[in-house]
Amino acid sequence: MKNCLECHEKIVGREDKKFCSDGCRNAYNNKMNKDHTNLMRNINNKLRKNYRVLSELNPEGKTKTTKNKLISKGFDFDLITSVYTTKTGNVYYFVYDQGYMAVENEGYVLVKKEM
Repeated sequence: MKNCLECHEKIVGREDKKFCSDGCRNAYNNKMNKDHTNLMRNINNKLRKNYRVLSELNPEGKTKTTKNKLISKGFDFDLITSVYTTKTGNVYYFVYDQGYMAVENEGYVLVKKEM
């Protein structure tokens, strides 16, 4: 007999079962997949916020905005997911598929990467 990975009760049924119920399976997987530290949780929350700000300001897929507008909405320029440099040397910073590039006079071009 095997024991449930979550509650350690005896498992009845198929030989390859790991959990005694769907509830135990869900609880186990939620524990395994949660953010284990406050640092990870805080960074993920800030990335989500950055993504929401860029998405809100860029509903059409390409637009311009200002640094002040991004900052006023709580955008954190230190948290991105990737950097893309074009052949001409332009540098775009991305939060998932939403990106931005600095231009003159503290302006920014916002773009959405086509997936």
